[in-house]
Amino acid sequence: MMSRDHAEVVNDFAEFGVTAFTTTRAFGTISASSNEPAGAVMLRWDAVHEMARAAGVHRFATARQVHGVNIIVHRAGWRGWLREADADGHFAPAPDTALGVSIADCVPVFIAHPGGAVALLHSGWRGTEARIVDHGIGAFAACGLAVRELRVHLGPAICGACYEVSADVASRLLGQPVHTPRTVDLRALIAGHARSLGVREITASATCTRCDNDRFFSHRAGDAGRQLSVIFGRA
Repeated sequence: MMSRDHAEVVNDFAEFGVTAFTTTRAFGTISASSNEPAGAVMLRWDAVHEMARAAGVHRFATARQVHGVNIIVHRAGWRGWLREADADGHFAPAPDTALGVSIADCVPVFIAHPGGAVALLHSGWRGTEARIVDHGIGAFAACGLAVRELRVHLGPAICGACYEVSADVASRLLGQPVHTPRTVDLRALIAGHARSLGVREITASATCTRCDNDRFFSHRAGDAGRQLSVIFGRA
């Protein structure tokens, strides 16, 4: 497991045998769009992949994120690092695949079931408005897993005091007329969506990527760097 300096670890899923974390600025950016040499960035991806392999997990799934609601279901039958196109969520019905999304202010939504099934979502304002968390939770339900048994954790993201949006975006997120720009708490909205579907155990990181910009990259702060959120069950 990474050191505390290099990652914020989610402890909520430990009894399920599920590992989940978000890297920090100290770990370094995982974005190819930064000014760092591509080789240095790739070494960080390799380090995460190797951590999963050390736990017996030989599949690592990521995707090009597009602020949509597409959830990719990953089943056995392949090995290595898969990078799919145009998806903002991943679901692994068995504890044999590591899932990753990149983060810089948007919310990483970690979901786990006691049986080891896991999901990881990337939810910015567009994903939150489209209720990507409903799609993620629906993937568990489609496999016959009880929603009431799920645990959801909302990882490091920009907080409700820092995230100001236009009146139009606020109206769309809150479902009511808003006439001036205002702040919105994405994690609170996502938690409400999950709770409305029957999820009982929901926690959220106290970290704000903007307030805690010394520890995390933030798009709103002008950073080109990105964190990586990861979840996998014990194989």
